This record gives sequence, C-alpha cells and structure tokens, in this order.
Amino acid sequence: MAVKSPCIDLCAFDGKTGFCTGCYRTREEARGWRKMTDHRRHQILNERSRRQAKLGHETTQASKQD
Repeated sequence: MAVKSPCIDLCAFDGKTGFCTGCYRTREEARGWRKMTDHRRHQILNERSRRQAKLGHETTQASKQD
C-alpha cells in the first residue's frame, strides 16, 4: 500500500528551515514524493513532529524579536 501524501494544500515554505508550513516537508521532498519509496516516505512522516517543533520554535523566536 502506498503512503499517502501529507499535503494539505497549504504550500508556504519557511525561509529559515525550508519546511512547508502545511505538511512540514521540504520543496525537494514534496516534488519527489511520487518517486520515493514507501520506506523513505515513512521516514519523512516520522520526522513531522520534530520538524513542526523546529518550525514552531523558529516562529516563536521571530515573534519575540518584533
């Protein structure tokens, strides 16, 4: 069974981390999703919470500087 894309049609990439603010993949990962193995897709999905936390941390830091 193929691993479904985590895309939620909210494609906006963070300049510092390079992660999409919707699905937390990089541009390269999003572009290459269809060609990836299910194993690689699972690896990316398993990194989601770490990436989300990093993006949240970056956003919080930027907000504090304003």
